[in-house]
Amino acid sequence: MKDRKRMFVLTIALLLCLASIPMGLTAKDGPTAYEVKITNLTRGSILAPILVASHLPGLKLFMLGTAASSELEMLAELGDPSSLQTAIQSYVYESTIVGPIPYGPNNTVTAMVATSGQYDHISVASMLVPTNDAFFAVNGVAGPTGNESIVIYSPAYDAGTEENDEVCDSPTNGGPCGIGPSIGEGYVHIHAGMHGVGTLDPAEVDWRNPVAMIEIRRIPSGNAP
Repeated sequence: MKDRKRMFVLTIALLLCLASIPMGLTAKDGPTAYEVKITNLTRGSILAPILVASHLPGLKLFMLGTAASSELEMLAELGDPSSLQTAIQSYVYESTIVGPIPYGPNNTVTAMVATSGQYDHISVASMLVPTNDAFFAVNGVAGPTGNESIVIYSPAYDAGTEENDEVCDSPTNGGPCGIGPSIGEGYVHIHAGMHGVGTLDPAEVDWRNPVAMIEIRRIPSGNAP
C-alpha cells in the first residue's frame, strides 16, 4: 500500500511538472534568446552596422569560392546590411541590426536575438571600414546548448565584388568609401589585407587575422529580458 501511495505521489508530481511547460514547447526548448557579443580585434578598422540573426539550419550568408550575392555586396562595400536582412527573412526567427554607431578597435557591442525550436542557428556580418569590400562574419553556426557559450574568431573575408585599390575616393568612382564600377575577383575568399597600393596606410589600417571575436551565450528560459 505504501508503495502504491508513493507511486501515486510521484505520478502527480510528474503531471504537475509537465503541465507547467507551455503548449508547443518541450523540455529541451529551454533557450528563449541568444546573447551575442562582438569585439573588434583590429588596431585600425571600425565595424559598420552589424547584422545578427537567429535562423533555421542550412542558411548561409555566403559560400567561399562562389560569387557574393548583391545583398552581401551592399554589406561589404557600403556597410549596409538591410538588404541582406530582408533577403534571409524567410529563414529567420529574429534579426537585428546593431548600429549605426561605428565600433572602433577593442570595442565590444552586444545584441540579443530570440530563438525557438529549430531556429537555433546564428549568423553575424559587418563591413570592415575602410576597405573596398572586406567583412567579417559568423556564417550559420549552431547556437550553444545548456548553460554554455561558444566563442568564434572571424577572419576578414573579401566579397570579391570590387578591386582592392585602397583608395578612399568618391562613391561613384569605387574605393573603400563606397560602391563603384571597379570589378573584383568575382568570388568570396579570405581577404589578403591592406598593402599600401592606394592612399590608405597599411601601418594604420592593416590587420592580422582574426579581426573579430564573437561570443554567443544561451539565455535559459525565464532569464531572457
